[in-house]
Amino acid sequence: MKKILFIILFFVSQFSIAQSYNSTNVNAKAIKLYEAALVKLEDGDTKNAVTLLKQCIQTDDNYVDAFLSLAGAYGELKDYYNAALTYEIAKKKDTAYFQPYLLPYSINLAGLGKFEDALNAVNQFLSIQGLSDRSLKAASYRKRCYEFAIQYKQTHFNNNYQFNPINLGDSVNTKALEYSPTLSIDDSLLVFTRRFGGREDFYQSIIHDKKISLAKRIEGDINNEPFKGALTISSDGEFLIFAGNFRNGMGNYDLYISYSTPQGWSEPENMGPNVNSEYWESCPSLSPDNRVLYFSSDRPGGIGGKDLYMCVKQSNGRFGPAKNMGPFINSIGDETSPYIHSDNQTLYFSSTGLPGYGNEDLFICRKDSLGLWNKPENLGYPINTIDNEGSIAVSSDGSTAYYASDRSDTRGGLDLYSCNLRNDIRPHKTLYVKGRVFDAKTNKGIPSSVELVDNSNNNTLIKIQTDELGKYFVPLPYGGDYTFTVNRKGYLFYTELYELSKKQADSTYKQDIALQPIELNSRLIFRNIQFETNSSELKPVSLIELDKLLLLMQENPTLSIQINGHTDNTGIEATNQTLSNARAKAVANYLFNKGIAASRLKYKGFGSSQPIADNNIEEGKAKNRRTEMIVTAL
Repeated sequence: MKKILFIILFFVSQFSIAQSYNSTNVNAKAIKLYEAALVKLEDGDTKNAVTLLKQCIQTDDNYVDAFLSLAGAYGELKDYYNAALTYEIAKKKDTAYFQPYLLPYSINLAGLGKFEDALNAVNQFLSIQGLSDRSLKAASYRKRCYEFAIQYKQTHFNNNYQFNPINLGDSVNTKALEYSPTLSIDDSLLVFTRRFGGREDFYQSIIHDKKISLAKRIEGDINNEPFKGALTISSDGEFLIFAGNFRNGMGNYDLYISYSTPQGWSEPENMGPNVNSEYWESCPSLSPDNRVLYFSSDRPGGIGGKDLYMCVKQSNGRFGPAKNMGPFINSIGDETSPYIHSDNQTLYFSSTGLPGYGNEDLFICRKDSLGLWNKPENLGYPINTIDNEGSIAVSSDGSTAYYASDRSDTRGGLDLYSCNLRNDIRPHKTLYVKGRVFDAKTNKGIPSSVELVDNSNNNTLIKIQTDELGKYFVPLPYGGDYTFTVNRKGYLFYTELYELSKKQADSTYKQDIALQPIELNSRLIFRNIQFETNSSELKPVSLIELDKLLLLMQENPTLSIQINGHTDNTGIEATNQTLSNARAKAVANYLFNKGIAASRLKYKGFGSSQPIADNNIEEGKAKNRRTEMIVTAL
């Protein structure tokens, strides 16, 4: 017992207080029980110490030291209710003798979420004359935490939110330590680390209909070495990145990569000097497009003890040099356990240096419209408490969090829990589109570049490369409008529009894509070239596809095209003809103004004369209002 109880005894030793309580008058049998309880506490056997202390109090209910030690033991077991209650009994028996215990009493009040009462208690403690520097430092730290908690409650109060953490149960949790959860992008697979004795292994559970299967040790070479840490799984489930302390490492813990094979996970490969150093690297988290790797490291040159870093994948498929994420995210404390959500815009992590409730808290950070990270925000009580909250993973729909904690109902040390998240700290709900890219003539899968662009700001959210068979998997953050493009040299690009802000989206999209080889009379219908109403003025969102068309023309300098404009049958046909021609000309002019020779560009308007859908329904009209491109010369 070397935590709250001995901290209490240290504080008590700093004071000489007039007292009415006289420990020399205590029943001799009670003293023997008390001394036996202290031995149990020293040995870490807190539960049996509680039993002895209760017997001690039954023998002599005026034994104030026994009440105070019992309160400390309850606090050690995170039974904050009985801890605070027992402190209050001791206080009533002798207010003066209780004074040095105001600090641990305040900590247990804060454990119950009674931050106003905790602040009052710690202020009383700070008013005591003759406090040691250590006592002043500890109390001042707690005071800042309580004041933060009160302010947070005032600015984030939510009557409708009910925090109900659920232990994942015996299928996942054991007497060992379970921590560092991560999820597959479709929320069907929970992967985590289990530590038993000196060994750390990776386990996985299947999630189906919100039920979690019995965890199984992951098969393959990945678990051969005993010293491993946190891990992250790619969105397509094809590879894992994890922390390990191996004989072939560059320093302390390094980051390794392992690939899925029919025989299980492959032998881990060290990720090399761009990622690793001779110091500690751990807590990896991979972005959903597999392009950015986030992790924590204590290498020199950082801002605090452990900082968050990021590596961006280069054109050769390897990750580039690690970059510190800067003072906006990192503090003078430790930042660890980053978790980038599948929306690719929301980052969760833990920190000991940012303002919070004490020890290690969880934070959320979001990207703004320019792709820059906003100021981190504490997740708030009761997700964060006075204890350590160290790692979190969030489901694709943004509603459920999985995290490690050592709450009072733990099976043993850290267990995995799930909880619902408040709306204000949820990421964007994420769906996904998956499929295969193939040659329209040969049906052979082809490696291609896949890109997802936010229509509201033309920022690229996700950019990935399909595998050699053309298979791809791309998250779609729900609630926005996106342009999805596929590119391959020698082929016309493909575009698709996902307007998720305007309709209830399905859970997933399946999209097999046939790319057209560039050849004479190849035709491409643009999905997202848009104009102002009854005008040929291009909307800004049109630049997403126009710039892809520009790139196509630049990469194929002998290519000539014709831009065709079409309308629905609404209104006067002569007007439609004029409008469609003007719109086709606007596209051609955009390319001309970007340096494409006029001799390579033609344009023509067809009005409503070439419909491709039923003009009697609105959906059909929308399809008929289109812009096309036809290859006229190679």
